[in-house]
Amino acid sequence: MAEFTLELNDDQKQVKEWLHGFAADVIRPAAAEWDEREETPWPVIQEAAKVGIYSLDFYAQQFFDPTGLGIPMAMEELFWGDAGIALSIVGTGLAAVGVLANGTEEQIGTWIPQMYGDADDVKVAAFCSSEPDAGSDVASMRTRAVYDEAKDEWVLNGTKTWATNGGIANVHVVVAVVDPDIGSKGHASFIVPPDTPGLSQGQKFKKHGIRASHTAEVVLEDVRVPGHCLLGGKEKLDERLARARERAKAGGERVKNAAMATFEASRPAVGAMAVGTARAAYEVALDYAKTRSQFGRPIIDNQGIAFQLADMRTRIDAARLLVWRASWMATTGKPFTSAEGSMSKLYASEAARDVTAQAIQILGGNGFTREYPVERMHRDAAIYTIFEGTSEIQRLVIARTLSGIPIR
Repeated sequence: MAEFTLELNDDQKQVKEWLHGFAADVIRPAAAEWDEREETPWPVIQEAAKVGIYSLDFYAQQFFDPTGLGIPMAMEELFWGDAGIALSIVGTGLAAVGVLANGTEEQIGTWIPQMYGDADDVKVAAFCSSEPDAGSDVASMRTRAVYDEAKDEWVLNGTKTWATNGGIANVHVVVAVVDPDIGSKGHASFIVPPDTPGLSQGQKFKKHGIRASHTAEVVLEDVRVPGHCLLGGKEKLDERLARARERAKAGGERVKNAAMATFEASRPAVGAMAVGTARAAYEVALDYAKTRSQFGRPIIDNQGIAFQLADMRTRIDAARLLVWRASWMATTGKPFTSAEGSMSKLYASEAARDVTAQAIQILGGNGFTREYPVERMHRDAAIYTIFEGTSEIQRLVIARTLSGIPIR
């Protein structure tokens, strides 16, 4: 088991420098343009594919880093470049992780390559879980999957929302209800192959921030997928449903705790994204405070400015420490006895929101214009307190974990 450390090893330092260079040289120069266009930055994704960043191999290497720091380090550097473009680059990973976590070896080998394509013909994938009436309350999901035994096909009907790459993806991974009587344990995940009839893009959302990342509804109308597109297979699903029904009869606490552990392990990655955005805004503000003069001296000489920068840096470092601790715990199998995953996401997301607002204040009128990137960073940072569980949900999870009340 890897010991917790704050010192990156030589390999990690090389990866960090490589990612930082790509973020500085490729992502940042394109950030303002794609934010204004509100379109998927295909040329940037292609450049990421050419150098090996947009690939399953790269994310697998970071995911299996025994220290747990590979993913948060990578996320921080890419999102330091720009949150919208970075989310376009990493968004396919949501679907890929869904297949890796639940699929068979054959499904992994078949579908994940189709999610990424190659450097000459890049593809994206979409993970479709949230619904108009089922965001934080996943037990309220209405999208249904019904098995047609005669044809060995699943028939999917429903509407998904807030889907990154929804509708433009080559492969969609859709979470649907197969047994409504056992809540979230009656859900299953399905691959919807390219060009499957019945799947269409609904509303494309025009967003406050992360505008270079495509977000849309996905409408499923009598979508038929072959039986082999059920992740994990029918036999495994039937066994899991049977266990869940028995546990539900006996009291569902064990089931809830297992689901809780899955969410807790994924939240530090979002915290790392927030740290990257906060760090970027802080660095702009620090540089500006050193070079901007008022009343005959740099504004950083004023305590009011210097103290803000001190607070910003402190919050960023504290957020990174919480993210790294939770990531290390998840990788090494340490139990989240105090909802450490939610703690890291909560603190980092609110730090990003506040730090980017302080950066605008330090730049004054300039910070309020699009001539400087901090206003975009502030718009982008707003998403971190919302997706992957709102701040309110994180506080609920932490409070109930500490009190021993089951998470429902």
